[in-house]
Amino acid sequence: MAVASFLLGLPGLLVLNVVLGPAAVVLALVAFARGTRRRGRAALGLALGVADLAIMVAVTVANHGVIWSFT
Repeated sequence: MAVASFLLGLPGLLVLNVVLGPAAVVLALVAFARGTRRRGRAALGLALGVADLAIMVAVTVANHGVIWSFT
């Protein structure tokens, strides 16, 4: 789960951060709860998931509250 968290958080920086960010955070927290031996990967996945969410918030604020625009 730690590796999956890392692998979901990394592309989430560029695409689909609405989906991949929370998934990376949840998987990292589950990996920590289960006592993974790959604590570094889980921490990196958690950090990337939080960064995904921060990027999503920054882009939303920069676009005046609009996530997607179809016009």
